[in-house]
Amino acid sequence: MSTRTDAPTRREQILKEAARLFAERGFHGVGVDEIGAAVGISGPGLYRHFPGKDAMLAELLVGISERLLDGGRRRVREAAGDPEALLGSLIDGHIDFALDDRPLITLHDRELDRLRESDRKRVRQLQRQYVELWVTAVRELYPAPPEAEARATVHAVFGLLNSTPHIGLLGRTAMESLLRRLAQGAFGSLAASGAGEARHVHGAE
Repeated sequence: MSTRTDAPTRREQILKEAARLFAERGFHGVGVDEIGAAVGISGPGLYRHFPGKDAMLAELLVGISERLLDGGRRRVREAAGDPEALLGSLIDGHIDFALDDRPLITLHDRELDRLRESDRKRVRQLQRQYVELWVTAVRELYPAPPEAEARATVHAVFGLLNSTPHIGLLGRTAMESLLRRLAQGAFGSLAASGAGEARHVHGAE
C-alpha cells in the first residue's frame, strides 16, 4: 500500500519475511533462525531489532491497523468534503492493502488472539476508528438507509476485500478492477435500499 520508493530498512525486511512465514506456516511453525535466514542474518542477530517473535507479531498487527487508520484519515482530508470522492478513495486504499498485504490478513485471522491483551485492545480500537471513517462516508453519500444497514454494508465490503488470501488472483490490474466494481456495487445497493424505503413511507401515507 505504501508509495515509498526508498529501500526498506532491515527492520522492515524482517517484518515482511516474518509476516510471509507466519502466514504460510503458522506462528509456532516458524523459528527465529528461519526468519533471520530469510533476510540474510543470523537468528540471534534478530534480537538487535526485536526481542522475539511475539514482538514481531504485535508490530505487524498493530502496525497495519495504524497504517489503515492513518491512510483513511489522510483520504478524508484530501477529499475535502466530497463524500463520493472519499468513498472511492477509501475503497482504492483498502484494495491496495488487500492485494499487497495478504499475509497480514491471514495473520490477523489466525493469530490475533496470540497478542497480549493490551496490543489486542489497541488493534480493536484502531479498527473501530477505521470502520467509523467508512460509516461516516457511506452515510453522507447514502443518508436514507438506517445506520445499522450502512454499518453492516461496510463490514460486508471489508469481508469481500479481505478475501484475497483465499481466492486465486487474476493479476493485479484485473483483480483491482474487479474488487472495485464489487465494492462500489455493494455500496450502490444502499441507494436502492433508500429508494425502496422512501417508496414504502410514501405508500403508507
